[in-house]
Amino acid sequence: MAKFYIGGPNNKGKKKDSTMKEVLALSSIGMSFVICIIIGLAMGYYIDRYFSTKPWFTLLFLCFGIAAGFKNLYEAVKRYGFKDD
Repeated sequence: MAKFYIGGPNNKGKKKDSTMKEVLALSSIGMSFVICIIIGLAMGYYIDRYFSTKPWFTLLFLCFGIAAGFKNLYEAVKRYGFKDD
């Protein structure tokens, strides 16, 4: 049976902890990308309903949401970097 070390007085879990933190941080990228798009789409939709300008604000804010998602993706790649070790 395999033993998993997560922290403790020995340093065996140190690499495991940093790897787990990176995995958790990077796994949030997809979620933030989708949330940015949904928020932009919802804002545009409700502005269109309020001003009766269908579909212009929906499309505009959808583009803003996509741009914000890519900005978050770029910042995450820049922060964590993907290097071959």
